[in-house]
Amino acid sequence: MSALLPPFVNPSDDPATEPELLQLEQPGDEPCLRADAARNRARLLDAAARLVAEHGAAGVTMEAVAVEANVGKGTVFRRFGDRTGLLNALLDHSAHTFQAAFLSGPAPLGPGAPPVERLHAFGHALLRTTTDHLDLQLAAEAPADRRFAVGAWRFLHSHVVMLLRQCVPHADHELLAHALMGYLNPAFVHHMVRQCGEPLERLEAGWSDLVDRITRTPQAPAV
Repeated sequence: MSALLPPFVNPSDDPATEPELLQLEQPGDEPCLRADAARNRARLLDAAARLVAEHGAAGVTMEAVAVEANVGKGTVFRRFGDRTGLLNALLDHSAHTFQAAFLSGPAPLGPGAPPVERLHAFGHALLRTTTDHLDLQLAAEAPADRRFAVGAWRFLHSHVVMLLRQCVPHADHELLAHALMGYLNPAFVHHMVRQCGEPLERLEAGWSDLVDRITRTPQAPAV
């Protein structure tokens, strides 16, 4: 996309400090949009959502959205830049909801629980969110040269870094967070759930096992 990416969010050296909620929309989005522009944006997103419901993410093209919304194709390009921008806009609502949950929602996903418990809850919640929006997540995935620079991904990564600093203070938190986030990658979830037919519960159990091993948390004995 031609618009600037959101700024990188660095967690504070204070391990108790949470990153602030990332604003996923690009500069110039609501509430600065004129009322008519905001209505047009909502109209285009409604059209895109209908296409996803009827045809899956593969059916969402700039041309198809323009036809569905009864506007010119140039209007869709001007509003979202390209197809990836459009798909990311569709994902914004669920992303904001998830961010709010782990920044200020109830424990253990939100503040107030021990960091290892929060890591468990974070992975389980992100796996469920990814599975619920898997087609869109895959279609909106940035190319390899931008994948780790996308603001929303870096925000999630910084949250994991913050929790790891509390769990394993002498580790390489940046690299460990990359390793953990790889487990939550939409392509991996797609492979396990869609291609291998594994239940989501197995992925959640695997995440908990991985977190416990990295943080050296004693595991419950097998029954």
